[in-house]
Amino acid sequence: MTDSSNSNSSSNASIRAEDTYMGGLYQRFPVTVERGQGADVWDTDGRQYIDCMAGYGVALLGHRNRRVTDAIAEQAGKIITVHSSLYNPTREKFLEKITGLAPEGLKQVHLNNSGAEAVEAAIKFAKKYTGRKKMIAMKGSYHGKSLGALSITFGPKYRRPFEPLIEGAEFTPFGDADALRQAVDDDTAFVIMEPIQGESGIHVAPPGFLQEARSICDERGALLVFDEIQAGLGRTGKLWACQHWGVAPDILCLAKGIAGGVPMGATLARPEIIGAMSKGEHSSTFGGNPLSCAAGIATLDALTQDGLVENSAAVGKVFADGLLNLKERHPRMIRDVRGRGLMIGVELKFEVRRILERLMNRGILMLYSGRNILRILPPLVISEDQAAKVLDGLDAVLAEEQRDRA
Repeated sequence: MTDSSNSNSSSNASIRAEDTYMGGLYQRFPVTVERGQGADVWDTDGRQYIDCMAGYGVALLGHRNRRVTDAIAEQAGKIITVHSSLYNPTREKFLEKITGLAPEGLKQVHLNNSGAEAVEAAIKFAKKYTGRKKMIAMKGSYHGKSLGALSITFGPKYRRPFEPLIEGAEFTPFGDADALRQAVDDDTAFVIMEPIQGESGIHVAPPGFLQEARSICDERGALLVFDEIQAGLGRTGKLWACQHWGVAPDILCLAKGIAGGVPMGATLARPEIIGAMSKGEHSSTFGGNPLSCAAGIATLDALTQDGLVENSAAVGKVFADGLLNLKERHPRMIRDVRGRGLMIGVELKFEVRRILERLMNRGILMLYSGRNILRILPPLVISEDQAAKVLDGLDAVLAEEQRDRA
């Protein structure tokens, strides 16, 4: 999406340099971000933006969160890397905190570096524990682009160039308990799902579906895996997305904002599941490094002590009410509004590229989710006033678009 004509000469130079070295691996926007604070970022020319991208949800606590920056500085002054073949007090403290907050029964953790790695660990843990081969994921799912995670990611555009993938993956419609019940059999190792699907357009699990999935897995001896890489850690107005339905998984995959912006992933599981693994069957060189763990401790403290989960729910309601109002004001533009907390999708009746560019021109950074869906994933520190500015900006941009289409 890079369009350097929208940028000035300073930004253009940076854009050309990065594109020279990085090639065409990313869809890119013509903004060169230099610094941030809270829910705001500034480009190299000093222009301010409200950040509703948050690094695809990574900047969960906002930019330059004091807890995180202080924790990183303090830990860097001690030691950065301690492999998990040795022990470290910062890692110990993080593990105690995350398991103390986790859904019921998830008392052991594999620490890794990303969402895809968290999912890869879940695949191996479930297969080893059950001794089964079959994997069931949801249509519309997105679990990562490494070959294992890709095998249970639904989108054909991601899968086809790299087939054959891992054998045994099947996909059932998200929210269809009858189809899931027919698919799960005695060779099913696990069922994996996002309680709220992100990449496919912010689709919320319908009432009763997670409960049905839990019951089906229990009946068949399969494991239930929740991918809360995007939806977890307060994003939806509760600490864990699955709390909206009162269902606990056997394995939980986390990443993105878990360490306030420092790369980190975690796969939480019931002790007997990780206990089925032999030493050396799965490990991570960087996983559980003290720097990430220190940032993770600070992140969990911020979520539980600074009211950020509650703010996610409150500001999420401001967004939801405002967007529903915009849907009424622009019925020719907006097809649907959906989500929970600060994980919001706005489905338009046309492609979103020009809307995103116009929002940038008004100082608002926003994501896409597919060709026609705006995805709103701001830091949990965003204020109601900032949300109102985003809504006003979107209102103006939709009005411009409607005039252009008239």
